[in-house]
Amino acid sequence: MHSRHLNAPACDPKPHTGLPHNKLLVLFDGYCPFCQASIRILKSFDWFGWLECRSFREPENIPPLTPPLCPDAMEAEMHAVSHCGKMVRKGFAAFRMIAWRLPLLVPTTPLLYLPGMGWIGQKAYLWVARNRFNLIPCKDGVCALPATKTGSAEKSG
Repeated sequence: MHSRHLNAPACDPKPHTGLPHNKLLVLFDGYCPFCQASIRILKSFDWFGWLECRSFREPENIPPLTPPLCPDAMEAEMHAVSHCGKMVRKGFAAFRMIAWRLPLLVPTTPLLYLPGMGWIGQKAYLWVARNRFNLIPCKDGVCALPATKTGSAEKSG
């Protein structure tokens, strides 16, 4: 009998992310100093190298999924993508997915699933994400933002 977790999505033999089966792709805002610092902290807890962290700002880092990942959603929230691309989580749900892969966090990760924690965690995550450019000062008080549809670069500060 084939034993597979009922909620685990079946993966294609060829992974869509190009990563080994034990890796999780984490897409974050590479223009954001707060996001960069957060990723450095997560990577320091990643003793087994199970996270592959990439900036979504570089198009070659975004896996070709169906349906494709939404640029506006990646702008608003960090994304975690399973190696085969079948499971995509964003925001607090992505953090939950990441936490299971970090040995120091595993003992407390079940607390992230207590009743109400999904709602509270997502609200807190979205507040931090909206205010991320103010939480860690940008170089010279100016953060580069992506080019607008007209092609000009905007600055925030």
